[in-house]
Amino acid sequence: MKKIIALLILAAIVGYLLFWPVPIEPVAWNAPKAPALEGRYAINEALGSAERLGVDEGFGPEDVAIDSNGNLYVGYVDGRIVRFNPDGAEPDLIANTEGRPLGLDFDPAGNLIVADGYKGLLSIAPSGAITTLSTSLDGIDYGFTDDVDADSNGVLYFTDASSKYGPAMMARDDVMEHGGHGRLIRYDPAKGQAELLLDGLQFANGVALSQKEDFVLVNETGSYRILRYWLKGDKAGSHDVFFDNLPGIPDGVSANGDGTFWVAMFTRRNAMLDAMSDKPLLRKVAFRLPGFLQPQPEHHAFVMGLNEQGEVTHNLQATSKDSFAPITSVEQHGNTLYLGSLILPYFAAYSLDDHSEGASSP
Repeated sequence: MKKIIALLILAAIVGYLLFWPVPIEPVAWNAPKAPALEGRYAINEALGSAERLGVDEGFGPEDVAIDSNGNLYVGYVDGRIVRFNPDGAEPDLIANTEGRPLGLDFDPAGNLIVADGYKGLLSIAPSGAITTLSTSLDGIDYGFTDDVDADSNGVLYFTDASSKYGPAMMARDDVMEHGGHGRLIRYDPAKGQAELLLDGLQFANGVALSQKEDFVLVNETGSYRILRYWLKGDKAGSHDVFFDNLPGIPDGVSANGDGTFWVAMFTRRNAMLDAMSDKPLLRKVAFRLPGFLQPQPEHHAFVMGLNEQGEVTHNLQATSKDSFAPITSVEQHGNTLYLGSLILPYFAAYSLDDHSEGASSP
């Protein structure tokens, strides 16, 4: 009798793992072999000196924006937009989107532009008044408005990370499916119109314009790469791969205005996730497992610097248990990098004066 019961339990478990409905429909692809963390990607503890700011003011300061006076702005999981002075002190509530503010950037007029995961593309005036700029394109609502960068004329470049999976489901579902639900979009406030630049992206994440605004980068989290969309010149309207096969899972990307792109990586690559890339059924089975048995991100702080030719200029990491990780955004102001995180109860500042030769790639 005990054997029969055991067999029935085993059959139920196998049936659940193979047939229980799940929201994802995984697509087979071939993940490139992850680069070893050596040479230009060698593990170091450079980011171990990052200073925590805004401790316990709120959860999930995913991005940091800096105004002309050096004040720091972050958005929290409860919808609040909070301003801190340049030292990261004196928090002041600016507005509440009642959504999930993710990417932040200032336009030339001093408005804080917000990519809100639930509310779409928003503009917050210095008075705190919130204006909704765009919530859909071509009849498809934005499912996960993620990041934004404003050009010198106030034209906005932003991502709808996934039109299928919103912030409540997080990036994991979209990455596990690999269905290409992401979009890169341009919005012209003068015309009040949104325009599709790229679609079919694998979780379209961070966005950053080049120094001359002749191209814009977009991180494809689910494909471990960065795409470049040309805005000017003979290649205008076309796109190519700017950097392929990153050693980590990319999140935000920003430009420092002087030829350097900063790439925030949520964690290093996951061997189990890569091994399942061409096995859709196995990814469904993994999705049905308890969370602690699914592929998990390592606690690994990771930031890369790239020049406009796609060459690695900086390799900043930290692996200690108290290091600031995961990092979801990097913004440079002066000689300081401000680091955001999707889940931590603080953001951080890292001085490039602390940058050692050991943390720099050839």
